[in-house]
Amino acid sequence: MNPTDLDETLREKTSASTGQLLLRAARLLDERALARLALIPGAPPVRPAHTRLFPHLSFTGTRLTTLARRLGVSKQAVAPLVTELVMWGLVEQLPDPSDRRASLVRFTPDGLAALTHGLGLLGELEAEISAEVGAERAAVFREVLEVWVKVLSRA
Repeated sequence: MNPTDLDETLREKTSASTGQLLLRAARLLDERALARLALIPGAPPVRPAHTRLFPHLSFTGTRLTTLARRLGVSKQAVAPLVTELVMWGLVEQLPDPSDRRASLVRFTPDGLAALTHGLGLLGELEAEISAEVGAERAAVFREVLEVWVKVLSRA
């Protein structure tokens, strides 16, 4: 099979996958929100690699090793991202009281404000999509996604 045929086969298989469509939608949503954030004067240059960390951070603090495990990457891959977030004042690193060799990463008050703002940007995008597809269909989509998350969380 030549590369063009392989590309076409791949396109067919990925376009038939709801999971792939969901991943693509999530990537595009993230990109759009970050593009809007970039328009704000003084906003930190947050990238998708940073936003992938946010859902894994606990407000009481999360170890770097835990973040790395949750993301499926090495501690060395997570550390520079955390360093940038610390530099921008969005998170802080504190000693882990249960293990002096480890540190915990958590949002700062400015980081919580930025997270709230980012969630607002996502809400704006969701409202725009809902206006296009209709509130009822958007609500059903959300309900279905909640079931997906529930089922996949059991696995």
